[in-house]
Amino acid sequence: MNNFINKIVSLCKRRGFIFQSSEIYSGFGSCYDFGSLGIELKNNIKQSWWENMVQNRENIVGLDASILMSPKVWQASGHLTAGFADELVECKKCHKRFKKDELKENKCPECKGSLTESRKFNLMMKTFVGPVEDKAATTYLRAETCQGIYVNFLNVLNSMRLKIPFGIAQIGKAFRNEITTGNFIFRLREFEQMEMQFFIKPGQNKKWFEYWKEQRMKWYYDLGIKKQNLRAVEISKKDRAHYAQRQVDIEYKFPFGWKEIEGIHDRGDWDLFNHSKFSNKDLSYEKYIPHIIETSVGVDRSFFAFLCEAYQEIKGGRTKTTKAVKEAEVVLRLDKRLAPIKVAVLPLVKNKPKVVKKAKQVFDLLKPYFMCQYDEIGSIGRRYRRQDEIGTPFCLTIDFGTLEKQDVTIRDRNTMKQKRVKIKDLVEVLKQDLENVSKNHA
Repeated sequence: MNNFINKIVSLCKRRGFIFQSSEIYSGFGSCYDFGSLGIELKNNIKQSWWENMVQNRENIVGLDASILMSPKVWQASGHLTAGFADELVECKKCHKRFKKDELKENKCPECKGSLTESRKFNLMMKTFVGPVEDKAATTYLRAETCQGIYVNFLNVLNSMRLKIPFGIAQIGKAFRNEITTGNFIFRLREFEQMEMQFFIKPGQNKKWFEYWKEQRMKWYYDLGIKKQNLRAVEISKKDRAHYAQRQVDIEYKFPFGWKEIEGIHDRGDWDLFNHSKFSNKDLSYEKYIPHIIETSVGVDRSFFAFLCEAYQEIKGGRTKTTKAVKEAEVVLRLDKRLAPIKVAVLPLVKNKPKVVKKAKQVFDLLKPYFMCQYDEIGSIGRRYRRQDEIGTPFCLTIDFGTLEKQDVTIRDRNTMKQKRVKIKDLVEVLKQDLENVSKNHA
């Protein structure tokens, strides 16, 4: 299984999806940079979520709250108490640190040395605002995006003239000073969340919880995650978050095991009640404090899951036009909506000026409508393979016939079937093909 992850990591670096942060300085722990293709895939995931959760619903609106907030917010939310802390232990021999609850025995998993007594380690990242670094200037990088929603509850309620039930959605960065990280981008110190807080009347919790659990599972299925690789796990009272009256984790079957990629929580009135208490502001609605059903997605984790699901190796290759040795070919069967590049424009040869000129004209024609890539380096077979590796649904080949008949060849990533289409019809044909979402993992 580690070999599979190594292949994913290699692909991500080789093709420009993900790089280690500060790599030229030997890297910076558990922080990653998303490259040219990575940011496209990430943006497509976020856009799909936003369309599903906000654009296509009449009772959910968006927000982009500040990363820096008053420290009083984190006091009210409980993040500055022992509730938002891990038990930290350190090896007396190699001095590596670990979360106590992740250790199977009371020895260092690295060198088998003895461990120190555990101590509480708060996960909030501290910083200072203003010219003087003292207690009065202390604040924190937000550990979750939802608190920005709660403190803006009244602002959104009044400005958007909303009625319960309604939701507020937000996509943004969060920061946690994790003790142990690993498994590539699964657990990071700087990560991104897609969260929606749904405000409801008390007593309707079960109804809305079940609704959102079903909706969130459906979103993953619709984007190509196989049902056998996704599950909803009910979390027991002793293991769930302190604010949660009920908690379900949506888990994906990663190569290193079943791991959470999204949490659904019945938060009751805990958040608005506490912010009302600490701020002395009335956060009630029609004489009651609304309850909250939360859906919280890890963008980076879902990115990782979509990559793992889409990655496929075909032994012996499948590109018939390449006469070279047939090593395994990689195909990234991403859903068309998630694919970083939608269309690749490939001149059959690069040493024929008329063919290259026509290919660049086609590229310029398509750029306003689709995320495109132009590639003339190497044999046509190798260029097909490069596009397959990055998940491009359609490759357009401009050849000598194009010059005569003003048409091009469209090659489908999944089926490898080809068809000739007139240049004047290209935009509409590609729009239809990209909207026709098929089962990419069949």
